[in-house]
Amino acid sequence: MGTGENSIYMSTENTTSLTDFTNFDLAPVVARGVAEAGFVRPRPIQALTIPPALAGGDVLGLAQTGTGKTAAFALPILERLLGKGGRGPRALVLAPTRELAMQIDTEIRRLARFTRLRTVTVYGGVNARGQISKLRKRPDVIVACPGRLLDLYQQGHIDLTHVEVLVLDEADHMFDSGFLPDIKKILRLLPAKRQNLMFSATMPGPIRQLADRILDQPHVAEIGHRRPPSTIEHAFYPVAPTRKTELLGHVLNEDGFSSAIVFARTKHRAKKLALQLSRMGHGAIALQGNMSQPQRDRAMRGFRDGHYDVLVATDIAARGIDVAKVSHVINYDMPNTVDAYTHRVGRTGRAELSGKAYSFVSREDRDQIRAIERRHGSPIPRRTVNGFTSEQDVTAKPRPQRPQRPGSRARARRRRQGPTA
Repeated sequence: MGTGENSIYMSTENTTSLTDFTNFDLAPVVARGVAEAGFVRPRPIQALTIPPALAGGDVLGLAQTGTGKTAAFALPILERLLGKGGRGPRALVLAPTRELAMQIDTEIRRLARFTRLRTVTVYGGVNARGQISKLRKRPDVIVACPGRLLDLYQQGHIDLTHVEVLVLDEADHMFDSGFLPDIKKILRLLPAKRQNLMFSATMPGPIRQLADRILDQPHVAEIGHRRPPSTIEHAFYPVAPTRKTELLGHVLNEDGFSSAIVFARTKHRAKKLALQLSRMGHGAIALQGNMSQPQRDRAMRGFRDGHYDVLVATDIAARGIDVAKVSHVINYDMPNTVDAYTHRVGRTGRAELSGKAYSFVSREDRDQIRAIERRHGSPIPRRTVNGFTSEQDVTAKPRPQRPQRPGSRARARRRRQGPTA
């Protein structure tokens, strides 16, 4: 399979005439699930990708998280699987994290509730017995993380020879997480003749090469994928590193705050910061890689249910966490890359709601600030809070020092000292 050089670089971001989901002419049982889910008007990525996917073509969707991508591939899958019988699994969705896999599964189940189609999630970090038991019933759709999928395949618990549709969701994050070798192994196990749907927020070189390899003349839908959604209000808060926690407490008490995801650089810092916020009176919980899957599930469930109003996370949660109405994303520590910034702040301003993305910045963040603003397309406002380090102290570009000629320091010292006796 291959895309041809021109097809993958074309952009199809534009408006469409689709005003509601009835225009897709979905099967009655699928349309009923859409209506029960409260979907009325397609989001842009859905309007651009569902028609070509329903027609059986390959699709490349470039859009940020929170733009409605799950329904964009779930509805064409349901329509295809309803059309004819077959041995399962007939659709395979690959996702980079357990959280995202579970969320995709929940969304597909919601849309398929009036059908007889069955799904199962496959991911690591938990005992495999329950997943193996469900796989024996030959589900129609598997939503999987690559590592556990390969493990169960090698143990003989998964048959991939009947897969008709492959979905790669958050493809760039799978590359970031080191899953590219596993994905290539999985591709070799699938039938050559199949439909491929790939969704990604960014297109680094390896993902571009992967798309060229697996997509056959795809329909390309690009929805402003290089910048965060316009529904997000950005601000940089200059602050000395030693004052970050104090400033965080101030920001979390401002008007309009309802819930926040706070990003910290390390697991230890996330855990410590959650404890500090709890002592300050906030319902805070950490989400980081040392937690077991049941602990992570409890943390996310508590945050979604409102038991906690602050989730302190490492970049493990930068993608795949879909929580409605998060009012703030706060970069307690700046991310390492511009793409990581985009993915982090995409946790707010979702589903066309407004959100705030605040970043605490210090002197060492100057280069990253400039890179983020270049991607953003305009300067991001600096906000100062009385009693904290001023903007000029931490973000002003230092004046370059002119190189001195040999001996110039000695001559300058003699001038300051004046003539000698």
